[in-house]
Amino acid sequence: MTNTANTALTLAAAGLTLVGVAHSVLGELLLFRRLRTQVRQTTGRAEAGTAQQVLHTPHLRILWGTWHVASVLCWALSALLWRLGTAPWDAALGAWAADAVGIATLASGMLVFIATHGRHPAWCALLVIATLVWWR
Repeated sequence: MTNTANTALTLAAAGLTLVGVAHSVLGELLLFRRLRTQVRQTTGRAEAGTAQQVLHTPHLRILWGTWHVASVLCWALSALLWRLGTAPWDAALGAWAADAVGIATLASGMLVFIATHGRHPAWCALLVIATLVWWR
């Protein structure tokens, strides 16, 4: 059993909690509010040759749901890291779980960096979280 109070893991857990909150709140304020009010929503197919792009209502709903799934997964990983950082755990299983979170946050950060050409700050937060996980 590994001893308690791993500061790096608890900081990583707090960081993931904040990323999840920021993702959901800012997504609602900056993205979905605008999509719901400014984008023409339909339940049918777009007419051929129309200049305005159409976002179908079911597509907006799945986009919204998928957006918030990412936040929920941040909180789940945060809870796992919090547990690893504050209570005794089996060394082999705990190290494996922490490494899985580290790989997931590193890969997510790289994906955001590539997709946005480094213009979205989430890649930096995710990289810091991955670093904290491996610093343990």
